[in-house]
Amino acid sequence: MENYLDINKNSWNARVEPHLESDFYFVDEFLKGRNSLNSIELDLLGDISGKTILHLQCHFGQDSISLSRMGAKVTGIDLSDKAIDAAEDLAKKCETDTEFICTDVYNLPNVLDEKFDIVFTSYGTIGWLPDLERWANVVSHFLKPDGEFIMAEFHPVIWMYDDDFNAVTYNYFNEKPIVETSEGTYADALADIVQDYVSWNHPLSDVLQNLISKSFVLENFTEFDWSPYPCFRHVEEFESGKWRIKKFGNKIPMVYALKAKKKSLY
Repeated sequence: MENYLDINKNSWNARVEPHLESDFYFVDEFLKGRNSLNSIELDLLGDISGKTILHLQCHFGQDSISLSRMGAKVTGIDLSDKAIDAAEDLAKKCETDTEFICTDVYNLPNVLDEKFDIVFTSYGTIGWLPDLERWANVVSHFLKPDGEFIMAEFHPVIWMYDDDFNAVTYNYFNEKPIVETSEGTYADALADIVQDYVSWNHPLSDVLQNLISKSFVLENFTEFDWSPYPCFRHVEEFESGKWRIKKFGNKIPMVYALKAKKKSLY
């Protein structure tokens, strides 16, 4: 779909202000030092002090800034110019040296000339990309030899269901673009916005095989029966900071996470 970038940029631009004001993103607490990262990705990241990190699809930069606070030198990128403006403002208020670039993922090699120790992406990112082979190319392009790719993402099983989890509505496989209109946003269901968007479902095989084909070695892969975010309908918090869809309990996967190392050429 040729104009998906414009459609999705408009959609994400419209979400920035309500997201900044939402309890979901706890901006006031964040400014006081709260880390926005979750145990899932923190366990994979480990000690990142002194590391260089490229954060793909960073929204308005909370996770990027959190990585900076942990001692890394971080560059965050996002499609939304309003999100990047907000990220730069947030980094200034937090007094971090986090850098931000406004671009879509596929165009990034044309605007950034640098290699990183770690490429990082998390939660609700690859569904906005039509082609995971091109995505894996970008990840590989920006990693140093023996660099690490770390990813946490919502499980593709989740995206098969309708919003109320009453029926399997969407294909597990990347059959075609999903073109829809949404009211509100996951961070604030009552937000006064109505936006079109275009997304794609990606099975785990597409994620893993495209990384393998770019000479990545999978070091860790884990599936989780809970989400660190209450961003779906009909969820319940069964432990602090852990949500499940009430009717499903622990019967379906909600998140997966992985660490893969780029093979050295030497």
